Amino acid sequence: MHKTVFLCCLLLSAFCQAQSFKFDFTTNKSVKNGAIKITPQNLYNDNIGYGYDLQPAPAAIAKVPFFFSVKVPDGNYKITVTLGNKKQKALTTVRAESRRLFLENIVTNKGELKTFTFTVNKRDSIIKDKEVVKLKPRERGKLNWDNKLTFEFNGKSPAVSELSIEKASDNVTTLFLCGNSTVVDQDNEPWSSWGQMIPRFFDEHVCIANYAESGESANTFIEAKRLEKALTQMKPGDYIFMEFGHNDQKQRGPGKGAYYSFMTSLKIFIDEAVLRGVHPVLVTPTQRRSFDKNGKIQETHEDYPDAMRWLAKKENIPLIELHNMTRTLYEALGVENSVKAFVHYPANTFPQQTEALADNTHFNPYGAYEIAKCVIEGMKGNHFDFVKYLLPDYKEFDPAHPDDVQEFHWDNSPFTEVEKPDGN
Repeated sequence: MHKTVFLCCLLLSAFCQAQSFKFDFTTNKSVKNGAIKITPQNLYNDNIGYGYDLQPAPAAIAKVPFFFSVKVPDGNYKITVTLGNKKQKALTTVRAESRRLFLENIVTNKGELKTFTFTVNKRDSIIKDKEVVKLKPRERGKLNWDNKLTFEFNGKSPAVSELSIEKASDNVTTLFLCGNSTVVDQDNEPWSSWGQMIPRFFDEHVCIANYAESGESANTFIEAKRLEKALTQMKPGDYIFMEFGHNDQKQRGPGKGAYYSFMTSLKIFIDEAVLRGVHPVLVTPTQRRSFDKNGKIQETHEDYPDAMRWLAKKENIPLIELHNMTRTLYEALGVENSVKAFVHYPANTFPQQTEALADNTHFNPYGAYEIAKCVIEGMKGNHFDFVKYLLPDYKEFDPAHPDDVQEFHWDNSPFTEVEKPDGN
C-alpha cells in the first residue's frame, strides 16, 4: 500500500514538472497514443496539475466560454490546438492567460478539424529564492502571474478536439512589452489593451511576453522589480518594447520630468537590454481621446513624447510613433464615433455596473485591436526581422482608415470589472 502511494506521488510530481503534454478532448472511447483523455470530471487542482478551471463544477465544460489550465514552469510554450467537432458546426476563439488573443472566430463545419500552432509565454512572480515581483493587490490571482498556463475557449459554439503543449524552441523571438494600462493584458471586460491583441497576428516563431501593468511609470516599473523579472527570461536576439509617459507626467518634485527622471529610468531599460544582446525599442504613448472644438486631438502628454524621440536618436535605437498614429486613428474615427474604441458604455451594460462608463484613456477590445495594428505597422516601418512571421491574413493597416467597428466581433469573457484600471 505504501509503495503504491509512493509511486503515485512520484507520477504526480513528474507530471507537474513536465513541459510536454497532449490532451484529448473528444468523446471517442479510444485515446490517441500518449494523450491524456479529458472528461467533464477533470477539474483543475494543483495536485493533479491540469483540468477545467475558473468555473464551478459541473459548469466547467457546460458553460461558454470554458477554461482549461495546465501547471507548467516559466517559459515559452509551443501550443498546437485542433478545433472542431465531428457532430456539429463550431465557432471558436482561443485566448490564453489574461485574455491574450491567439485565434479568433474560427469556423469548422460538422466533422471538420482545423489545427493551429502558436507560442505562449508563461511566468510567475518569483525572481529567485525569496525575491519576487511586487504585485499590486488587484494583480494577485491574475492569470498572468500564477503557476499555470490557462486557455479560454470562447465563441458562439467553441469546440476543441486536441491540445498539445511543449517547450518552445530557443529560436523563438520573444517580444517583451513594458508599459502601463494602455499595454497590459487586461483581465476583465470591457477593458482591453493593445498588448493582449498583438499575439493574434504572429505565428509560432514569435512570442509576446507582456509585463506591463496599469498605473506604472518607467521608474515604478523598475522599483516593483518587473524589469528585473523580465531580464531573467530574456536571451540575445529578443526585443523589449517600452511605452511609458501617461503616468510619468503626473510625477512632480525635484529631479522629476521628461528630460530628468524619465530619461534616467528609460536609460536603465536600454542599458540592461543591450548588455544582454536584447534589442530595445521605444514606443511613444497613445493619445487620450481629447478633442478640441475643431475635431482635432489635443496634446496632453506635455514633452514626454519629444523626450522619447530625443532619447531614441541619442541612443540610436528604434522608435515606434504610436503617439502620432493614434492621433490619426482617433481623428479618422471622429469625435462621436471614437467613443466606440474606448470604454464608453451606458449603465447596466455589464453586471454590477450601476453607472455609465466614460473613459477616454482606456480601450475596449475594438480600440485595442486597432491600436495593435498601429504598433505592427510601426514594427514593419522599422523593418524588424520578426515581421516576416506575421500571419498571412494580416493586411496592411492605415490608421487614417480604421476598420469598421460593425465588422469587429468580440465574445466577452465571463469576468467583468466596473472599476477602471490604475492610471489615466
